[in-house]
Amino acid sequence: MSDTAAPLEQSDDTPPSPFHRIADFVALPRLGGLALSPDGSRLVTSVATLDAESKKWQSALWEVDPAGQRDARRLTRGASGESSPVFAPAGDLLFTSTRPDPTAAKDGGDPKPALWALPADGGEARLVLQRSAGVTGVAVAADTGDVVVVASTMPGAPDAEADEELRTRRKDAGVSALLHESYPVRYWDHDLGPAVPHVYWIGQLPAETVPGTPAATPQWRDLTPEAGPPLGSGTDLAVSPDGRWVARSEELPDGPAGRRSRLVLIEVATGETRVLVDDPLADISAAHFSPDSRRVVCDRESASTYAEPPDHTLLLVDVTTAETRELTPGFDRWPSAPQFSADGTAVYFLADDDGRHAVFRAALDGSPPVRLSDQGAYSDLQVARDGSALYALRSGYDTPPVPVRLDPHAPGQDPAALPNPGTISSFPGTLRELDATAADGTRVQSWLVLPEGADATNPAPLVLWVHGGPLMSWNSWSWRWTPWVLAARGYAVLLPNPALSQGFGQDFVRRGWGEWGDAPYTDLMAAVDAAEALPEIDQTRTAAMGGSFGGYMANWIATQTDRFRAIVTHASLWHLDGFIGATDAAYYWEKEFGDPLTEPKRYEQNSPHRYADAIRTPMLVIHGDKDYRVPIGEGLRLWYDLQKRGVPSKFLYFPDENHWVLTPGNAAVWYETVLAFLAEHVLGEEWRRPELL
Repeated sequence: MSDTAAPLEQSDDTPPSPFHRIADFVALPRLGGLALSPDGSRLVTSVATLDAESKKWQSALWEVDPAGQRDARRLTRGASGESSPVFAPAGDLLFTSTRPDPTAAKDGGDPKPALWALPADGGEARLVLQRSAGVTGVAVAADTGDVVVVASTMPGAPDAEADEELRTRRKDAGVSALLHESYPVRYWDHDLGPAVPHVYWIGQLPAETVPGTPAATPQWRDLTPEAGPPLGSGTDLAVSPDGRWVARSEELPDGPAGRRSRLVLIEVATGETRVLVDDPLADISAAHFSPDSRRVVCDRESASTYAEPPDHTLLLVDVTTAETRELTPGFDRWPSAPQFSADGTAVYFLADDDGRHAVFRAALDGSPPVRLSDQGAYSDLQVARDGSALYALRSGYDTPPVPVRLDPHAPGQDPAALPNPGTISSFPGTLRELDATAADGTRVQSWLVLPEGADATNPAPLVLWVHGGPLMSWNSWSWRWTPWVLAARGYAVLLPNPALSQGFGQDFVRRGWGEWGDAPYTDLMAAVDAAEALPEIDQTRTAAMGGSFGGYMANWIATQTDRFRAIVTHASLWHLDGFIGATDAAYYWEKEFGDPLTEPKRYEQNSPHRYADAIRTPMLVIHGDKDYRVPIGEGLRLWYDLQKRGVPSKFLYFPDENHWVLTPGNAAVWYETVLAFLAEHVLGEEWRRPELL
């Protein structure tokens, strides 16, 4: 890739789209994250591409012209990549990277993420902050430039030296054991403990006063000396623009084996911590300060129960009095990622809405939220400090994430992409929206990808692809679940949003709550019926697939119908009782399904394994051994149950992947295996085992 963005060129031997060859698809640039300079003149994003050995994706920082006049240009090219950009008030660009310290001796150890700074006036990036265990998060006070970082620290270690000593002693003693005194013990794909994330106040970063010489050693002040083990990275925090406060989402026990989060406020000068919002029936997160540092907006997610799914609303909180006011009462969507307008009179937020992930503006005067975006799914929202514009990454099934500029007030916008290195101009088909009517009369919205050439005389085979979650919806681009790879091979791909999908109102979620095998299943079948009624679809050649909750639905479909020729199930739930006992956050799922010992009804009615004898459809089972959300035992038991019943089946096993498939080589063989399995059973072709398997 060159230093400036250029459109993908096509030669005589180039396939008609990058989706026709798996290697071309895997090599596509992938944008993620966005940072806007204080003066609004610079917009920076992270772009991931294959490394020199094509064994991993490596990110670099690129600058995008906010005015849309100049081509994007590459800013960094470290051998280990760069990510998490954020601007300081003076215009310096901070980022994290595992690139080695150029002044340090080589000790052969694995480098950890450190904080680097790229000067506003150009020049080489310099190392400004590092710790032996790495820096996992950074936030900057918008007015003062004070810096807060998150770094993992061993229990009882008062400083970096003690932390490193404890780690060294464990390593030298050959100790890898972990002693847990509370639930849970792991999260997604990693063990929790013994170190936990701490929040450190750095203040002003030391400047490099003499070229070529190290800057002064920064002072690390622990704002969370009593930090306990959180589920996540500990980076859910915000710094007030005046540098006086740090608002932090803090986890605490909720019952014998549960967790919930509250919002606490840390006064930087004294280190004093006080509770800002503590709701025993909700999780509080995603805090953001007003421009005058006097208020906070945050997300309140009500705790789910056996009878009710969660719900989301935004809260306005006075920093001094801790008084709260609901900002989005009666708003029948789930707001997220809130932040204030430049003048502090409104809050922008994102929410799923009718198969899109839209940008909304809610004025503080209590008027209803206004949807600013039309099509697409938005993320990484940035508000210009002069109030002139909003910037975000926009994606959809017609585009991967690309940067766009929005008007802060106009509704129904569909902005054009700013010049960037990630735009794809050629797709092997067309996208349309499709509605179906469920058995109870409810509208079920879907996206349908049709391959080129599909018509009444040449109908395409159909693949039903069920989303995960389940509390999400098909609305945005996904590199892991890309329908265009299938469309390039002639398949139509149906992406429905059945009961439990968000963005269609609370009642739509309730329709499937605790009854995964009921309305979600019948909604999916209604969507398939609507697609098969189209002249472009060959209803005699169909398949179903999905991952996570989508994998559960794929398993459930296999036990309920034989209308499909093949089923692909990835990271799937098979034995609900076994899953809830082994997953990384069992208390979350048990709220919906109940205690399996005292409330077995929903397990008995909704667990696919109970109906294994009904399976007649060939199945491809896919699972990663590092998946702690849906542990490998689910895939192993499903595979055994299929094999002992003689169901034609295959098991694609990834010893070192988690809930997703995150390395290029494994991602490629994932698609190759899925395509080969579909070709055999849907198209009637001879089975062709992927070469590297």
